[in-house]
Amino acid sequence: MGTIKKGILGGFSGKVGTVVGSSWKGIAYMRSLPMKVKNPRTEPQMNQRSKFALSLGFLKPMTELLRVGWKLYAYKQSAFNAATSFMIANAIKGKYPNYSIDTTKVLISRGALTPASNAMAIPVSGAINFEWDDNSGLSSAKPTDKALLAVVNTDKSEAVFDAAGTQRSEAAQSLNLPSNWSDDTVEVYMGFVSEDGREVANSVYLGSFTVA
Repeated sequence: MGTIKKGILGGFSGKVGTVVGSSWKGIAYMRSLPMKVKNPRTEPQMNQRSKFALSLGFLKPMTELLRVGWKLYAYKQSAFNAATSFMIANAIKGKYPNYSIDTTKVLISRGALTPASNAMAIPVSGAINFEWDDNSGLSSAKPTDKALLAVVNTDKSEAVFDAAGTQRSEAAQSLNLPSNWSDDTVEVYMGFVSEDGREVANSVYLGSFTVA
């Protein structure tokens, strides 16, 4: 039961309904009781937690890249959270508890800038070579757009990326890979960001490869 100390307009101590009254350094304050969850491990909650954990393991190694690639969707949330929400909604397949990632539907960048044309990834010893057509002048594509490149190691939950790569007009770039990635499986992605950083292109999935 709560006790009123200074009349009906004064502070009180104890619990009244769903409100708790107390004081700190002579200042009266009130707070609401936390909501009780009867079963914090319901199936919908476990489903969501499993999807979140799977997405986090894939995306976290690319946090810095996602800040660039998803910056246009960082409204009332971080760019990383925007990328995570998209992945949970679009790139997780299967049924609980056997979820998996549809890597073809993951986006490392998202926006209306003209995407890469005829892009391809070519695995070579210790690296991935990227090649694409220079489609500068097509729609919003500009020769000065910077490549966004990512190679994700799903075996080690690591990633190598470049958030400000070569220009669209150069039509090629290479990313060196760690020596301990040999024989690991990697997923490869490519996008573009404008030189001033105000426009971003949807990334394209370039395939799954075994590191040579």
